[in-house]
This record gives sequence, C-alpha cells and structure tokens, in this order.
Amino acid sequence: MPTKVFINLPVKNLVKSIAFFQNLGFSFNPQFTDEKAGCMIVSESIFVMLLTESYFKSFIDTEVCDAHRETEVLIALDASSADEVKQFISKAESIGGRIYTEPKDDGFMYQHSFADLDGHKWEMAYVDMSQFPQS
Repeated sequence: MPTKVFINLPVKNLVKSIAFFQNLGFSFNPQFTDEKAGCMIVSESIFVMLLTESYFKSFIDTEVCDAHRETEVLIALDASSADEVKQFISKAESIGGRIYTEPKDDGFMYQHSFADLDGHKWEMAYVDMSQFPQS
C-alpha cells in the first residue's frame, strides 16, 4: 500500500502561490521546489505539488481545468478545533483566498471552505468524535 500522498495542482504563478501557502503556515521542501514546482508539506505523508501549468500539462493528456469555473477537486484538511478552522479561513481570505460557502456547524463537525489564488477549493474541518451522533 502507498505510504505517501502527493496532490498535484496546476498554478498560474508559482511564486505567488508558494507565498500564499507560506502565509497560511505551510512550509516547502527545497529538494523538490524549483522554478517549475513547489513541494508543500501538509504532514509527514501528505504533500501538495504546486506545478506551473506548462509543467503540469507534461503529465496529462487533456486540457488543464480552469478551477475558477469548474471544480476538479475538493481538498479537505482536518483541524484541531473550530477556532483553528475560523482563524485559518479568515487568514486565507485576508491574503487573497475567496470564501465560496458559508461555514457549516453540525454540532459534532465544524467546517468552512475557501478557494486559493488559482481557484482550487480547500475545506478545513474540525470533528469532535465525542459529539458524533450515535446510531
């Protein structure tokens, strides 16, 4: 079974995209970051490869999706609290991210979402399993 996850996303401006995610608190692996790609570290086993559109195209046989008009993926990340979700989304919006849904509070789960500079959709969620409905 695979032990690592690499999510590959096309970006129009790699420098701006890296700065956006660094401002959200993510770091980048310099071994896999150059003028064509940035390797964003989400966890010890999850990475997001921000690839220039031309480099991204070298891996596919179709057109690159315009994530501002169509949704090709929804990336969901967990948080340690509802407050962390609120702070993260607020920061994303303050540095150029776009809020595209209202926050949802289901009692046991709090989630909110934003789109990054290239329109890729990100969701942040806190789940309190002690409050999860029993069946």
